[in-house]
Amino acid sequence: MSAAEAKLAELGLSLPEVAAPLASYVPVVRSGSYVFTSGQLPLVEGKLGVTGKVGAEVTPEEAKELARTCALNALAAVKSAIGDLDKVVRVVKVVGFVASAPDFTGQPGVVNGASELLGQALGEAGVHARSAVGVAVLPLDAPVEVEIQVEVAD
Repeated sequence: MSAAEAKLAELGLSLPEVAAPLASYVPVVRSGSYVFTSGQLPLVEGKLGVTGKVGAEVTPEEAKELARTCALNALAAVKSAIGDLDKVVRVVKVVGFVASAPDFTGQPGVVNGASELLGQALGEAGVHARSAVGVAVLPLDAPVEVEIQVEVAD
């Protein structure tokens, strides 16, 4: 078990199976020293527990937890490409998409759920640049989607 997985276990979490793609793409690609995940939805055992827009059907607090789940799914995808999360040198960039009600402006707080989990799991290597983007709708009517880019050691 990697140090990151041990930290996740301390939080009562474990890496899930990598989610099957919903269309014509792969969940993760490694190019040289970098690993890029596709957008990860907050799927648990292949299902969305919550759907709708943040600020309407979904509270910001619920959405923050969903973003955390997205980050956990992204870490699972990264591990599938590199075999061991201890090879992560740094999370370089996180992009979080938040399906938002028209007047909702709290996207950064929602995406903090992903950022905080990455920091808890990876320590300083989890500190990253980030974008938090409000969108009209996401696949399957998911409230949140997160993708990450990481630098890895050989």
